[in-house]
Amino acid sequence: MKWIPTLFAAEAIPSAMITFVALLMFLQLGIGWDFCTLLCGLLSLPWVLKSFVRRKVRQAGRFSFILRGIEVLMFLMLCLLAFCFNGLKVSAYLVFACLFVLCLLCAWHELAARMYYERMLRPRQQRLYNGPKMFASQVSTILTYGVMIVLVGFLEVFYHNRRNAISYSWSTAVYLLAGFYLLFVLYNFFTLKRPRINDSYQRESLGNAVRAEIRVIDRIAHKPNWLLVVIALALFLLPQSLMFYTRVLFLIAPATEGGLGCSLQWIGLAQGTVGVIAFSLGLGLGYRLSSRRRLLWPQAVVLPLSPVVYFIMTLYPPAGLLSLCVATFVAQLLFGFGLNACMVFVRYISGERYRSTINYLYIPIVSFVMLPAIALSGWLVERIGFPTFFLIDSLLAIPAWLSAYACYRITSASPQKTYHT
Repeated sequence: MKWIPTLFAAEAIPSAMITFVALLMFLQLGIGWDFCTLLCGLLSLPWVLKSFVRRKVRQAGRFSFILRGIEVLMFLMLCLLAFCFNGLKVSAYLVFACLFVLCLLCAWHELAARMYYERMLRPRQQRLYNGPKMFASQVSTILTYGVMIVLVGFLEVFYHNRRNAISYSWSTAVYLLAGFYLLFVLYNFFTLKRPRINDSYQRESLGNAVRAEIRVIDRIAHKPNWLLVVIALALFLLPQSLMFYTRVLFLIAPATEGGLGCSLQWIGLAQGTVGVIAFSLGLGLGYRLSSRRRLLWPQAVVLPLSPVVYFIMTLYPPAGLLSLCVATFVAQLLFGFGLNACMVFVRYISGERYRSTINYLYIPIVSFVMLPAIALSGWLVERIGFPTFFLIDSLLAIPAWLSAYACYRITSASPQKTYHT
């Protein structure tokens, strides 16, 4: 299946641009921390809204045709984003608008790609190719977050004599990324074919999917504790939600403001490369150990602990790049390994709808509960400083563990059925 890596890489590149790179773009445009995290939080809205358009995308069909069109539009949006950085004065609102439209296209692409994947492969084959999907996605994230950020840092040094060195560097890097992305667009244009599964199977699968959607809605409506599970999920992910963007603020902030004063090259290497590799390793290990019916306590315990690593760094700043990479590796390994535990919450609400998802952060309910804390995190750290912020964030592990225990009690009292969608 030669189309599998390129299809999901074409999805991961713009998604990584929005999730990880957008914050650094806004910071280098001179926007305050509070407004930066607010804008980045709003960029996750399209992933929250996926649940409202899923059925329409499924009923529209013609997934290979739609995927080709979406990828062409995402390439054009990357070019437009690069063009927005031309000139002496760059509008942050125009950059945000381009990224928001790009995120809408990413959410649409994710839905269509998952449905196309399910039409092309039967369930046993889908499980077989989950590994290549995740590998292609994480490698694309490293190229977008790690390599691109390092490139921007070098370009800013190279163009330091220009008056608009920062905007010109970002424009050049995004243009290069768009050119690289075009290769995936062209490859997928010729390799994506109509589903091989016969029409009767497709009609049966579509009917089962629609009926499953109705069962999920009915099941939620008749579960008195579903709201408690949503609140428990928000508390469980609260430490990670608050830390998601403030860790980058901590790295890039100067020492006079309590940060580490890292360059873009260091951030690209530590967070975008070493951090993504550690997150992927943790995610894969946790996925292998995860259970479909009960919460794995090792995962639930370690997830809220990664903010502790950043609190320690506020007390004992890393002496160099190596120690920074080690600390980042530990924090992201805990994050990836523990993130699998949130699927117990998700399955209680949505059944097995997201069984083949390769990035839990883009599940609508997960994005929804993380959005408020992400949006407010910059405002909080501006007012209380990094040491106090990461101390409080570390102490939030206690309510996170209690919420995990509460979810375990609720799910144990309500045995779940398997719904194939």
